[in-house]
Amino acid sequence: MRIAIDVDGGDHGAAVTLPAAAQFLARRPDACVLLVGLQSSLAIAEKTIPAADVSRVTYVVATEVVGMDESPALSLKNKKNSSLRLALNAVKDGRADACVSAGNTGALMATARFVLKTLPGIDRPAIASVMPSLKGHGKDVDHGALMLDLGANVDCTAEHLLQFAIMGAALTSTLTGKARPTVGLLNIGEEDIKGNEIVKAAAELIRATDLNFIGNIEGTDIYADKVDVVVCDGFVGNVALKSSEGLARLMTQMLREEFARTPLSKAAAAFSYPVLKRFKGRLDPSQHNGATLLGLRGIVVKSHGGADVPGFVTAIERADDEARHNLIAELTERVTAFHTQAACAQSAAAVSNI
Repeated sequence: MRIAIDVDGGDHGAAVTLPAAAQFLARRPDACVLLVGLQSSLAIAEKTIPAADVSRVTYVVATEVVGMDESPALSLKNKKNSSLRLALNAVKDGRADACVSAGNTGALMATARFVLKTLPGIDRPAIASVMPSLKGHGKDVDHGALMLDLGANVDCTAEHLLQFAIMGAALTSTLTGKARPTVGLLNIGEEDIKGNEIVKAAAELIRATDLNFIGNIEGTDIYADKVDVVVCDGFVGNVALKSSEGLARLMTQMLREEFARTPLSKAAAAFSYPVLKRFKGRLDPSQHNGATLLGLRGIVVKSHGGADVPGFVTAIERADDEARHNLIAELTERVTAFHTQAACAQSAAAVSNI
């Protein structure tokens, strides 16, 4: 596998992406990377990558970088030689099996959709990531629920939510081996009468497929190992994601303050350190960093813009895992099969009405 890395994307750029690339190569001796960045960044790469791994590195020089606050439309139009664009071009041209970037989310989505196009039968790509759960750290898909969409599509139709369900089930099945992962539709209640008209219509569409659909789920079910795939529109998904991140930071800060409040609590903190360390590890964002842009004709993984080195390594490994499991072929097959079934059902219904 060869993974294209946008070296200069994100809040920290090469200071994070290059050490992460070096660690990834050390962990997976059969993988290669294609480093795409400014000449100045790639000069640093030559000092960062160990000599033993240099043969597995290819360099692509970019002359531009997409800023984190730039307009997606303008970056797509004006920055055709950016590190983000050239990394995606490498996937399109077959020089890389996947692309990883911590850059501007809107620009990455817009450029990826333009360069790679969407799969047949998919109207809009969705951002999918694994949420932490009681089972484990959330780094692996079978240790948490895969949730989509997390912000790419603010306004969705019922058909879009159906497509998200199909793609989410396909990704989970591909990476975990589960033949029929469970799918839940995020709603304000479990009852069928709850929710807006779009969510109600989406539930009917999903229920009519052969997906293992368990019905509506509530926000509290996301982390409770109740389903394998959580489906929602990008507005709801992004609010849920950011609220969860804020709550995790709040809990961490409160624990620090309480343990530092008195000499006795400070002593208790020393005895509690092993437990606190394990607790932090289970909620560590670096353990579940990396969101997949599902629905494209190529594998693209978006890292959090402020990810540290371990977090960016996780994102690269996620892209590598998806490429090794031939995700695009699996998605294409499942989406095609669904549309074939739907066409047959419509034909049968038409015949019965004659």
